[in-house]
Amino acid sequence: MSKHCLFLFIISLFVLCCANAPAKQDSIPANNNQQERLSIVHPPLPNELSFANEPVPIQNFDTRESLARELTVITYWHASMIYTLQLANRFFPVIEPILKEEGVPDDFKYLCVAESNLQQLISPARAVGFWQFLEGTAKEFGLQVNAEIDERYHIEKSTRAACAYLKKMYQRYGTWALAAASYNVGGNNIDRYIQVQKEKNYYDLLLPEETGRYVFRAIAFKQIMTRPEDYGFLLKQEELFPLLEWDELTVNTAIESWADFAATHGTNYKILKYFNPWLRHTSLTNAKKESYIIKIPKKGWRENAYDK
Repeated sequence: MSKHCLFLFIISLFVLCCANAPAKQDSIPANNNQQERLSIVHPPLPNELSFANEPVPIQNFDTRESLARELTVITYWHASMIYTLQLANRFFPVIEPILKEEGVPDDFKYLCVAESNLQQLISPARAVGFWQFLEGTAKEFGLQVNAEIDERYHIEKSTRAACAYLKKMYQRYGTWALAAASYNVGGNNIDRYIQVQKEKNYYDLLLPEETGRYVFRAIAFKQIMTRPEDYGFLLKQEELFPLLEWDELTVNTAIESWADFAATHGTNYKILKYFNPWLRHTSLTNAKKESYIIKIPKKGWRENAYDK
């Protein structure tokens, strides 16, 4: 064998040995601290739980596992949950007194969270707003919906409409859990499931997946949002969104330009729409001379909201 071939043989052998050698670990050796730092743990499950003053049968395996699923999904959707907690500080104080006035349990604010995460969303089915009303249902419960005004975006009015729906369904079924389920799938469908399965308890009914998860999702939001530290959400008070502060003006005429209207009252179109998202056009015809309450941010609030 020539010196050249011998050299190539030695180099090839060296490369082969290196390729078969155990890979060097780049990470630090595993220890208890590292293991704890890298672990993904199951969110804590309560031993007792209620929703709308009705017991949740957490002792049942299916109930427990359904709740565990929603707690896990929501807990580890970190960015969304942080944003929801921030929004709740702003909007729960608007929703809570309406629920109380209307005689609907306070826990239904978490149903609103389950519907929209407290955002003015439009679903693929064209359900709209915090409470995700379809147009027909919105009109049935007294909300105005047209090209210029859509009260599904009106937080106070849509909350009252949701209360009216929920109270009607509570009278129909006798439990708030089924009233909540009907909000997702409709009363006629709930009637059919009850008739076929001969059950009137939400937790005993076999429902389509979305509806079967729906109330558990609201329950999970309640659990996390009332005990956020238990689920790893450690927000400081100054990190939550401050309450909106506004003055009210009554408008009962046509408005040629909401942008001009905003400027006249010391704000701009963007902020006017944030305070009044139910205004859906740049102008208002108002042929019937109806009266509308317009929120105008208090002077200096936009610039100083976080100074308080």
